[in-house]
Amino acid sequence: MAGVELRQLRYFVAVAEELNFGRAAERLLIAGPSLSQQIKALERDLGVRLFDRDRRSVSLTPAGSSLLPHVRALLERSDDLGRRARQLAGSEAVRLGYVNWIPADLVARASAVAQLHVDAWIAPSHTQAARVADGSLDLAICWVRTQDLERYGLRARLLGADLLYAVSSGADAGPVRAQDTTVLLDDDTTSWLSWNLYAEELARDTGAHTVRISDGGVTGTGFYDHVRRCGGPVVNSPKGQTAPLPPDLVKRPVLAPEVYWTWSLVWRSDEVSGTVLAVVDALTEGVGDCGIHGPDAWLPGGDPHRR
Repeated sequence: MAGVELRQLRYFVAVAEELNFGRAAERLLIAGPSLSQQIKALERDLGVRLFDRDRRSVSLTPAGSSLLPHVRALLERSDDLGRRARQLAGSEAVRLGYVNWIPADLVARASAVAQLHVDAWIAPSHTQAARVADGSLDLAICWVRTQDLERYGLRARLLGADLLYAVSSGADAGPVRAQDTTVLLDDDTTSWLSWNLYAEELARDTGAHTVRISDGGVTGTGFYDHVRRCGGPVVNSPKGQTAPLPPDLVKRPVLAPEVYWTWSLVWRSDEVSGTVLAVVDALTEGVGDCGIHGPDAWLPGGDPHRR
């Protein structure tokens, strides 16, 4: 029992409610294999089998059915304890997580109302959103969809946006139509879930080509290698927006439409800490629309900031 984590218990409840590992993984915003491994670890730590599963169906075992109401009650008590602690700890530092981008003046903006602790664990968007939902963080800067906010009980405000561009070989640095670009999809859905969802919708909406990879080369030096192999322009991900390009590659604006990626500041819908809410106001004051509502701007259908 010493190894059991609240996170694993939340995973158990999700699978028990969905009776489908794929749907539960989508609801939890984690990869299916990772969810299966966590459930197996939980069963090992508890010493009982929680689910009977085969390729066609998933069902609760008698032990799983017996434990489910107790786990739900335990999670409710944990959530209540977290809410009460946050109420009592109004003077405590507000914990914020991020993916790879934060405003340069983030701490200065927040300092007028609270002490801000920027968490050192840099994780993908879906992971940071889940950490806010389970109380590990108070706030996170991440990419989210409306359905993610609803599932996790979160709220969001626009904090920033990246205008994505394409990278190609050669000397032509002129604009390129979105339909003439390529977007990379990575098989590692644990790390690249948000980007894959975004890129797949971009391809469907604009006619951009897709290339599936398995080496994490959505960004970094691996990305440049894929650009050279593809030959044509490849859309750059937000994680590579500020990286300098090798001399044999050029940056090209993407038009028709202009492609935007949004950064949301997310917090719990039931947040009771006035300090946390004051930080939300301080960080988002005067942000504006960051260009995402322009006549040629594109956002995915589930983006919470889309008009």
